[in-house]
Amino acid sequence: MTDPTLTRDVYLGGRFTIAQPRDGYRAATDPLLLAAAVPARAGQSVLELGCGAGTALIALATRVAGLSLSGIERQAFYADLARRNMVDNRLEAQIETGDLRAIPAALRVPFDHVLANPPYYRATGPAARDAGRDAALREDTPLSEWVDCALRRLKTGGYLTLIHLAERLPDLLIAIGDRAACKVRPIAARQQRAAGRIVLQARKGSRAAFVMQAPLVMHEGAAHIADGDDFTARARAILRDGAALDWD
Repeated sequence: MTDPTLTRDVYLGGRFTIAQPRDGYRAATDPLLLAAAVPARAGQSVLELGCGAGTALIALATRVAGLSLSGIERQAFYADLARRNMVDNRLEAQIETGDLRAIPAALRVPFDHVLANPPYYRATGPAARDAGRDAALREDTPLSEWVDCALRRLKTGGYLTLIHLAERLPDLLIAIGDRAACKVRPIAARQQRAAGRIVLQARKGSRAAFVMQAPLVMHEGAAHIADGDDFTARARAILRDGAALDWD
């Protein structure tokens, strides 16, 4: 029987589907942008911190075959959904239910890539009505602990990839310090708009100079004036065709 509390949603132009709550945290563009930014290659290992229902991991595996996938999610309901979504999309992944502040022994190994979409809003912000959505969007574990956990799990030379609000970039850079070299891609809704989000790539152990890249502009025109898709060609390639986000 179909569960009326869940929907099954199509991503990357139909290349995969996700079961997720009808009410609660629902994946939109951020997991797709995050997955597109991970410079993974076949044969490498990937860990997602706070994997939710598995959208980012599945999007990455759809673009890059032959990855070893792992995730940790503290909300058991979402961890179970992630396991189900992996099976439904014919993928194998090790999804652990747990807190990133106490990583399960099975995940205390070095990874080539760690990715994360930490909660955007500070703990002092207003709570969402749905508990699952609130836990996904409102910070409980400090952002610095997300960074510390990610860097501990990375091999030297491995990559941390994060998506977050642009206003939190100073916090991220302070948390990373001199442990990794960083590139940042701002994400702006439209031309001549300030970036609302950023994607950050940090290579553990690298001493390369910090790089602020040109923004990815998501929508055409100065304002949304009609119903329908107004994504730029580059945004559409990422969100519909599964293209990688360029880092050069």
